[in-house]
Amino acid sequence: MRRVAVLLLYGLLGGVLIATASFPAAAMSGLVAKAGSQGFAGLPSELEQQPAPQISRIFAADGRTQIAVMYDEFRSDVPLSQIPATMRNAIVAAEDHQFYEHNGVDLKGVARAFVNNHNGGARQGASTLTMQYVRMALAYTARTPGDAVAATEDTPGRKLAEMKYAMQLEKELSKEQILERYLNMAPFGNGAYGVYAACQVYFKKRPKDLTVAEAALLAGMVKAPTAFDPTTDGGHPQATARRDYIVDNMRDLGFVTAQQATAAKKTEVSRAVTRAGSGCRSFFCDYFYRWWLSQQAFGANAYERERRLKSGGYRVVTSLDVRTQASARTEITKVTKDTNRNALMLAAVQPGTGRVQALAANRKYSPDTSRNKRHSDPELAARGQKGTYPSTVNPIITGGGDISGYQAGSVFKMFTMVAALENGYDLDHKITSGSTYRSKYVIDPGSPTACPGTHFYCPHNASPSLKGTYDMWTGFGQSVNTYFVPLQEQVGAAKVIDAARRFGVRFRAGSDAAIAGDPAGANQWGAFTLGVSSSTPLDIASAYATLAADGLYCTPTPVRSITSAGGAELAVGRPDCTRATSAGVARKALDAARCPVGDRARLGTCRGATAPQVRSVVGHPVFGKTGTTDGDNTASMVVGTRDVVVAGYLANPDWSAHRDPMRHDIVNPAVYRTVADYMHDRPRREFP
Repeated sequence: MRRVAVLLLYGLLGGVLIATASFPAAAMSGLVAKAGSQGFAGLPSELEQQPAPQISRIFAADGRTQIAVMYDEFRSDVPLSQIPATMRNAIVAAEDHQFYEHNGVDLKGVARAFVNNHNGGARQGASTLTMQYVRMALAYTARTPGDAVAATEDTPGRKLAEMKYAMQLEKELSKEQILERYLNMAPFGNGAYGVYAACQVYFKKRPKDLTVAEAALLAGMVKAPTAFDPTTDGGHPQATARRDYIVDNMRDLGFVTAQQATAAKKTEVSRAVTRAGSGCRSFFCDYFYRWWLSQQAFGANAYERERRLKSGGYRVVTSLDVRTQASARTEITKVTKDTNRNALMLAAVQPGTGRVQALAANRKYSPDTSRNKRHSDPELAARGQKGTYPSTVNPIITGGGDISGYQAGSVFKMFTMVAALENGYDLDHKITSGSTYRSKYVIDPGSPTACPGTHFYCPHNASPSLKGTYDMWTGFGQSVNTYFVPLQEQVGAAKVIDAARRFGVRFRAGSDAAIAGDPAGANQWGAFTLGVSSSTPLDIASAYATLAADGLYCTPTPVRSITSAGGAELAVGRPDCTRATSAGVARKALDAARCPVGDRARLGTCRGATAPQVRSVVGHPVFGKTGTTDGDNTASMVVGTRDVVVAGYLANPDWSAHRDPMRHDIVNPAVYRTVADYMHDRPRREFP
C-alpha cells in the first residue's frame, strides 16, 4: 500500500512540475488531470471537523468573579474579529507566504520539497496552513490512539490525503475562516492551545492587544513548541532568532514597515510564563466538582462527566456569594486559627432554592498536606498519619468520600418537633419531667447512658435545674432533653427519623443507615432526637432552610446557571424542591425555633434561650438552635432568616473520640455574625 502511495505521489508531482513550469497558478483539478491519477481522485475529501476541547470557566454568583477553570487542554476559541491582523500576518509570514494565493496546496512548495528531499537536502515539508489545519483536525477526530498516530505520521499517503482534504476545504471556507480555525487549534507550548491561551500564558493579555514582536514570537512556536520555548535556556535563543526571522518576513511581505521591524527585533524576549492552573482551590469549588460528577446529564459515568467538564467550554455561574464567603472566613478567623486541630465549618444556604452560598472552614483547601500537624490520637500517630490541619482536600463541610459527618447534638430536636406536629401534637403540648428521664428504649446495660442497674436509656439534661413542665416553645428554647426524648417516644422514633430524611439528612455512616433502614431498629433509636446520627453543616443548613421555605426542602445545589459553548442554557442545577412537610407545620416549628436565639414567638411564649444574644446582633427576625453532644465532642449552631440559613459545626474531622470539649463561644459567634453580615443591608422580612 505504501508503494502505491509513493508511486501515486511521484506521478502527481511529475504533473506538478509540468504545471508549475508553465502555469504557476494552475488549478489543482488541472494538476490531477495532468498526473493522470485516478487513485488521488478516489481519496476522501470530506473532512470530519469536531470542536477542539475548550476550557470551562466557573464563576461566582455575580457572574464576574472567576473561581476556577477546568480543562484538559488550556484553550478558549475566539472569533477572528478578536485576533488582530498582526497575529494573522505573523502566522502567514512564519508558515505559508502563499496562503492567500494557493487553493490549499502550494504547488511550487511541493515541487521544491520533493526535489530537495530526494536529493539529500535538509528535509522540507511544504505543508500549507490549510494542510496543517487538516492534520490537526484529523488528530482531534481520531477515535483511537492508532488513528491519532496515523493522522500525523510523515508518509506519502498521509501527505496525499492532506492535499485532497485541503483542496476541498478551500472550496468550503474562506481564507479568514481557515486562519481562525488554525489559530484556535494550534499548540503553542507550555500547556497553551490556541492563540487566546497563548496570549494568557506568555503575556497575560488578550489577542487583540498583541504587539508585532509578541505576535511573531507566538507564530514562531507553532512549528516546534518545545524547541522554540522562550522560557528554557536552550529554547530562548532559538525562539528569539526565529521571531526575528519572522519579523523580517513580515517586513519583506509588506505587513510591517522597516521601522516597525527594527523596533520589534529590539524587544527583549521574556522568559516569564503564567501557566493557568486547572481544578479547584476552594471547598466550594470542590463541592461543585463533586456535584458535577454526580449528574447523569453529563454522562453515563464519572469519567465521561469529567471529560465533558474539562473539554466542553461551559460557562458555569455558581451560587457562591462572594461577600458571604469572605464574611464567613473572616468570622471564623476571629475565633480560631487554621492550625487548630478542631475544625470550625460553616455552610450557608438560600431557603426556597437550595443554592449553597458559602462553605468556609479554618482550613486551607490544598492537595499539599506535607506540612500538616500530626494528630494527637496515639493510634494515628503510631501509623504516621497526619491530621487535616491546616490543609486538606476532604469534603469536611459537605460530606462525601471518607467524610460521613459528625454528631450534631440538639439541632436534631427540630425533627422530633416536626414529626410531633405532623401527628396531631401542638406547640403547647406539655410534658413534665425531671433533670433525668427513664425511657422505654432498650440499650446495652453497660452503656454510661443506661439507667443504673437497667437496660433502659436514661438521658439527662445539660443542667440539673432544667426540670418541670415544658411545651415545645420552652422545651426547644432551653434544649430540654427530658422533654424531647419522651416526645419522641410518644410520636415514634421511626417517624422522627423519616422527618429527618425528608429534610435532607443523608445517613452516610453505615451504622446510621442500617438503623434508620430497619423499622424495628429505628423505633428503638432513643438518642436520635439528641443528634447522635452523623450529619454535616450543609445537611443542617438545608434542613432548617426547609422551615424558612414553608416546608419545601430544596436539594442543595452549587449552581445558578450552566451555559454550553454554543450558548444554550442547560436545565441542570436549577432548584429542585419537594414538599417535606406542610406550610402549617413548618411555620409552627419555626415559631418555636425563634426561642433558642432570643427572638419572640408569635404563637406562644418563649422562656429561656441557649443563645439569647443572636436576635440583637442579627437585627432581623431570626430562628435557630444550638447543639452539643455527650462529652462535648461536637458543638453546633444553626441560625436563619427568610433570606439565608447558616449552620456551623466545631468538630474534629480526624478523631471523633478526642478528649478536648468543644466550645460554643467559638462556633456561635462565627455563625450568627455571618448571618448578621449577610443581612446588613437587606430589608426586614417577618416570617409568615
